[in-house]
Amino acid sequence: MHADVAIIGAGIIGAASAWRLAQRGLKVLVLEQGSPAGGSTGKSAAGVRAQFATPTNILLSHYSIQEYAELPQSGYHAGGYLLLIPDTQWAAHQKSVALQQQLGVPTQVLTPAQAQLHTVFDQAGLGGCTFCSTDGSVDAHGLTMTYVSQARGAGARFLLDTPVTHIRQQGELWLLSTPAGTVQARLVLNAAGAWAGEVGTKAGLNIPVQPARRMVFTTGPVKLPKPLPMVFDLDSGVWLRSEGERLIMGRADPSDVGWQEGMDWSWLEPTLEAAIQRFPWLETATLDRKASWWGYYEVTPDHQAIVGKMPGVDGWLNACGFSGHGVMHAAAIARVVAQEAVGETPFIDIDPLRYDRFAQGHRGMMDIQV
Repeated sequence: MHADVAIIGAGIIGAASAWRLAQRGLKVLVLEQGSPAGGSTGKSAAGVRAQFATPTNILLSHYSIQEYAELPQSGYHAGGYLLLIPDTQWAAHQKSVALQQQLGVPTQVLTPAQAQLHTVFDQAGLGGCTFCSTDGSVDAHGLTMTYVSQARGAGARFLLDTPVTHIRQQGELWLLSTPAGTVQARLVLNAAGAWAGEVGTKAGLNIPVQPARRMVFTTGPVKLPKPLPMVFDLDSGVWLRSEGERLIMGRADPSDVGWQEGMDWSWLEPTLEAAIQRFPWLETATLDRKASWWGYYEVTPDHQAIVGKMPGVDGWLNACGFSGHGVMHAAAIARVVAQEAVGETPFIDIDPLRYDRFAQGHRGMMDIQV
């Protein structure tokens, strides 16, 4: 089997990239060990926001959200993101807001009292709040399947249930061994999500991406005056939003790294304690254990993505390590990847996300994590 580009992974990044690469007239073959959106994408909370602190991340989300808004199948819902900012971070956060507004993102600055219009919360320790009406959520699985359909329509092929077992370079070609046979490709795109580090190892490359388990806890029906936007308390790390008549919520456990499987119910109590401290009304909510779920983040040492050409390795591209931001950035990342593949300058400056930052000893960009 021959291809111009072999994409490893059919999550939202791989599927969207397949479409954009095929649009460029490239022969694209996507290799997926399971099914489209069967990994991190389908298990995400599917939030999308442009409230970041760096130009690259702001623009990746801003342009992606614009694309999602134009796709009826995306399930895009502009429910907004409300960020609750502690006193210690408020001055720096206001600079981020100014940058967002400069780049066209309609972020509003609110006092904690004004933010009570969105939901009731304890105002202790907060310096201020911000709200962006174009932030919200999408149907991550449906959106991925839309990209798969568009990619196929542009000529891309998808081999599902086809893991890549070995990767080696032979001259100007990459040889990828799979149960369906060997694939020869001039370019390889590593879009394998939480498995991206393992994919790199198969090719003899050190790509610092590892899995980190995340829990999404679901309540029973909750009576609220109006749907809750995505609310993120930067002090405790708790996030929550409406999902129909219920709420979903979570909080990252920084020690939960590696291939841990299943729900970690021991993490429920510390999550609820932190959530109830900020949102006392949650104390009366019930929990729906059957509707709760878990999935993997794909994290890097600085919790920022690795995007673009691999330095010193011809024909290898990365689009992985998004650390919870993959669904938010996918549409714009696909355009960037296609531009990299054909030798054009990306329409968004991705230099801060390039692999080189690790070799140079940089910690990369610091940004809001949720």
